[in-house]
Amino acid sequence: MARQTGLKLVLTCFLLAAATVSSLVHAKEPVSAGHAPSVAVAMLPRQAVETYERIHQGGPFVYQKDGSVFGNRERLLPTHKRGYYREYTVKTPGAYDRGARRIVCGGEPRTPDDCYYTDDHYASFRRIVP
Repeated sequence: MARQTGLKLVLTCFLLAAATVSSLVHAKEPVSAGHAPSVAVAMLPRQAVETYERIHQGGPFVYQKDGSVFGNRERLLPTHKRGYYREYTVKTPGAYDRGARRIVCGGEPRTPDDCYYTDDHYASFRRIVP
């Protein structure tokens, strides 16, 4: 009986260790600005180009949340202090809400260091190349 309890304890510890290692191996690393997939401004959807231009003009923006701090909780963008990134909505034709498309820029709002486009609500990003 004691032997079975010990064996169960060892197996449980082994499974917990394996699960921990597996989650560490599959964790996503933030991309560096130079290694992120990129997209030229000219290749973005028309609505994204309009949003990108508005960002560099300082607005006006359509949605109240445009320009709000993006927390990078997904950790897919290069790591910076909170407040570095801001998000902007890219209109999605036919959507009844803000949709899934966004541009996230880091740095000063009118002169950002880098901007990233996502069309899948932060699941992936492409660095926008002017």
